Amino acid sequence: MRQPAFMLTLSTLGACTTSPLPPADPHHAWVDMYTNSGKMVMAERLDGQHLSDGRFFQVPPGKHELVVRFDFEVGGGGGFMNSSTTERICYMTVRYDDFQAGQRYRLEARAYTLRPNAYLYDSERRVVAEDREVNCLL
Repeated sequence: MRQPAFMLTLSTLGACTTSPLPPADPHHAWVDMYTNSGKMVMAERLDGQHLSDGRFFQVPPGKHELVVRFDFEVGGGGGFMNSSTTERICYMTVRYDDFQAGQRYRLEARAYTLRPNAYLYDSERRVVAEDREVNCLL
């Protein structure tokens, strides 16, 4: 009895990760999430409101505050014998005053040291904003 319930739970979770993204609204700006040095970066809050889909932000033109959750691993240090890693969970706040309708942006989260960074790029690959606040739980 337990196995079918477990399989149903797994299949439900899998559906969330493979569902297609909604179409981009041409009257809003779209912000993609990206990391090459972390485990996960997700859209968490837009202007203080929790989001139901963390794969992207879709915002009306103008000024907005984006909060992203960024999970990454930190090496234990201590040389060869102590190679354990710890996962850090951080929330980074990025504010940008000039989102443009119909434009695509890319929010990149990085962690090359203990302190993560987030950068917001416009469609021309120019940095238009970076993190203002970083709060890490672990």
